[in-house]
Amino acid sequence: MTGIIGAMDIEVKGIIEKMTDIRTETISGTTYTTGKLGTHECVVAKCGIGKVNAAVTAQTMVLKYSPDRIINTGIGGSTSKKTHIGHVVIAKDVVQHDMDTTVIGDKPGELFLPEEKIVYLPCDTELTEKLKAACEVIGEKNYVIGTVATGDQFISGNEKRLLLNERFGAIACEMEGGSIGHVCRINHVPFVILRSISDSMSEEDDAVEYAAFSKLAAQKSIDILTAYLSLK
Repeated sequence: MTGIIGAMDIEVKGIIEKMTDIRTETISGTTYTTGKLGTHECVVAKCGIGKVNAAVTAQTMVLKYSPDRIINTGIGGSTSKKTHIGHVVIAKDVVQHDMDTTVIGDKPGELFLPEEKIVYLPCDTELTEKLKAACEVIGEKNYVIGTVATGDQFISGNEKRLLLNERFGAIACEMEGGSIGHVCRINHVPFVILRSISDSMSEEDDAVEYAAFSKLAAQKSIDILTAYLSLK
């Protein structure tokens, strides 16, 4: 079974609409939809915006549905001058940029997991490659594989975006993937993050860009994810 988590309706509704044999269950206020995409068993959930919401949803999904893999899908902001609106980012790893205990000697973004300290949470390489193949199936040429930065902030302004690129090598930012990766890491569940860029490194107002392009960007992620499931 594949677990799919998005933060907002626009990131998961299109996936659920393609599913058959649907069943739903609500746990702690979050609805989990199980069913099939083609012949593939899936569980899909809208977690809500932010790291805690995402972590609660991911942990519940792991314990209740035992997915073989989890994909965090949706939209994100660019933190690179080479990544523009509509471009697709497939994560090779993810960092929680707002984790900061540097004052006591730790590295920026360093996490304290039960059995390790780690900055970059690696995505599953097979999942990354399959999402890349899915892009090629639908003719999507504007995809990039790289580091995604997660934090409980809507990153606005080129200065803040570039700082994430300089500090962590991030090419995109968002607000859920790092905590989902954190949950998957401690539960030994393969994961990957898929993002389509809705706001970019430009002189335009970030909130205006987001409002204008978020639905189109979310649909692109849905199209790629659907193609990925057809490869199974």
